[in-house]
Amino acid sequence: MGKNEAIRDDKRGQVGTTARQRIATDQFEGKWAVVSQLTSALLRAVMVGMMVATPSLILPHTAADTAQVVVVLAILAACMTFIEYYGRYPSFIEFRFAPPFNRMRFIGLFVTVVLLSMICRGQTDPTGWTIIITKAGAVLGGLIDFPFSPVRLVVLMMPDGADPELISTVRIAAGISYSVSVAMMIVFLVLVRGFGWPVRNGAFNVWVNLPLFDPTGGGDVLQRLRRDSGLNIVLGCLLPFLIPAAIKAASDFVDPAFMSSPQTLVWTTTAWAFLPASMLMRGIAMGRVAQMIEDKRRRAYAQAELENMQRA
Repeated sequence: MGKNEAIRDDKRGQVGTTARQRIATDQFEGKWAVVSQLTSALLRAVMVGMMVATPSLILPHTAADTAQVVVVLAILAACMTFIEYYGRYPSFIEFRFAPPFNRMRFIGLFVTVVLLSMICRGQTDPTGWTIIITKAGAVLGGLIDFPFSPVRLVVLMMPDGADPELISTVRIAAGISYSVSVAMMIVFLVLVRGFGWPVRNGAFNVWVNLPLFDPTGGGDVLQRLRRDSGLNIVLGCLLPFLIPAAIKAASDFVDPAFMSSPQTLVWTTTAWAFLPASMLMRGIAMGRVAQMIEDKRRRAYAQAELENMQRA
């Protein structure tokens, strides 16, 4: 009896120690997860703020008023990014838990802003890097500047009496920004078609990764996803052509010579190339999600039919 009681006491002590160890481990893992999420949100916020401030940091002779506005916008963008990524569930950023969708978009945007800022800096303060980037952009702009191309439409958007040097800079900036956007789309398409994005990263939650998509909006979810996918793809293909045409048509109200400002040139050309590419990526991603839902439904229907046949 004494030996049995001693064994039971020893087991109780072991169980109690194991439970305490498990609780301590869970608490440590929970604290580590919070720290990791906080660090990740801070890092993303700092990178977004730096991206917004990059043209003002690279371009020389930035006006004091412009610098103040850029600082405010950078802080605002950083705060919004931190709030979005620190929260457990997203509120407006799509495909947050399906990397590298947003990372690719940020890298493409950041690379475009840096390259265009270096080109504009080279107009007044040339260095070795600015000369190399300008020559590479001139080659890309010359290759893409063919009749009816988006780059040609951007060049034709400029007024007739524009400075030839300004037209050359616009062509170089348009060539670089459009090339980066096309490369970004090609890489994402390879990830989707060749590597099975987003399934390769684990389970995919449609409602968490599409916070702006209302599942109760009416109609079949699959059909709505396909409709939104097609709409984004069509707009993404047409916007590089429509934006320059719209600016040219509204030349009485909007002077295309505003591109002579380096800050305006950087952000306008970046938006012209990045927004359509981002819409194309979103359309491809939503089409992929619709295909996943359709495959899952087909498997579920086949399984239900097989079970009904077995019961019969």
